Amino acid sequence: MNQRTKIIPPDVEYHRVLAGEKRRIGRGILAIVLLIGGMLFFSILFSAVVTMVQGSRADGTVAYTPLFHAAGMASVAILIPWSMLIQRWLYGLKGASLHSVISRFRFDIFGRALLFLVPAWTVITAILYWAPLPETTWSQTDVVWFLIATLLLTPLQGAGEEYGFRGLILRVAGGWARGARAGLVVGIVVSSVLFALVHFSTDLLLNVNYLIFALGTALVTWRSGGIEIAVVLHAGFNTLGFLFDAALHVDITAAYDRTAGVGTMTTLLPGVVIAITVLIVWMRTRRTGPARTPHKIKSNVGAGVA
Repeated sequence: MNQRTKIIPPDVEYHRVLAGEKRRIGRGILAIVLLIGGMLFFSILFSAVVTMVQGSRADGTVAYTPLFHAAGMASVAILIPWSMLIQRWLYGLKGASLHSVISRFRFDIFGRALLFLVPAWTVITAILYWAPLPETTWSQTDVVWFLIATLLLTPLQGAGEEYGFRGLILRVAGGWARGARAGLVVGIVVSSVLFALVHFSTDLLLNVNYLIFALGTALVTWRSGGIEIAVVLHAGFNTLGFLFDAALHVDITAAYDRTAGVGTMTTLLPGVVIAITVLIVWMRTRRTGPARTPHKIKSNVGAGVA
C-alpha cells in the first residue's frame, strides 16, 4: 500500500498515467482481480439481500422486481468509487484522475456527447425493440418503481462499468508495455476481452457486440483523454433499453437471455453508433492527437463529440 499520493505524470496519454519504469504486471493483475472480484461480490451480496427481503419463488429463483433491478444497478455503480479506491491503494494516484487527463469530469464534453448520442441511441433502441419481445404482467406501481430505479441508477451502472474497464483496467494493462502505442494495444485487448467475459454470454454475436462496444469506448477514451463520452455511450444505451422494457412490459429474464443462438444481426446495430462516435472523436482530434495530462493539454481539452 502506498503511504502517500503520487503526482500524476505530465504530458502522458490517459492510458499511460499508471505506467512507470517498471511494468508492475503482478500489481496490475491484483488490481484487475480486485475490480472484477469486487464486482461479483457486490452483485452476489445485493442479490442475497433482495432475496431475504422479497423471498424466492417456488422454483427457488428470484423474481425480477423493481427492487431486484435497483440492486443490480447499484451493485455495478459501486465500481466508480471501488475503481478509484483500488487505484489510490495500489498506485498512489488520486481517484479523480480516472475522470480524465485533467483529473476532473469535463461536463462540457459530457453535454455535447449527450446531445449527439441520446437521439442516436433512441433510434437504435426503437429498431431493436421493433420486433415483439416476451412480455410479463406488471402492476402500475411496479412500472413506476422500475422507471424510478432505471432513471436514478442505470446511468450510474453504465458509468461504473466504464470507470472499471475503460478507466482502471485500460490504465493498468496500458502500463504493461514499454511504449505508448504498444500499451494502448495491450490495454484495449485486455480490457475488451475481460468486458466481454464478465457478461457471461455463450452467444457469438453477443460477444462480438460486447467486443465492438469495448473497443470503441476504449478508443474514444484514449483520444478524448477521459471517460465522459464512454459514460454517455454506455449509460445512454442501457438506460433507454430499460425504459423501453418498462413501457412495453418486457419480461427481462427472458429477453436478456445470453445463451448460444439468441443473437441476430440486429444484435450488432449498436456498433453503428459506436463506430460513428469513434470517427467523430478521431476527426476532432486529428490535429492535436490524443489528449494528454498537463502541461500540453490546452489544445486538447475541448476534444469530444459535437
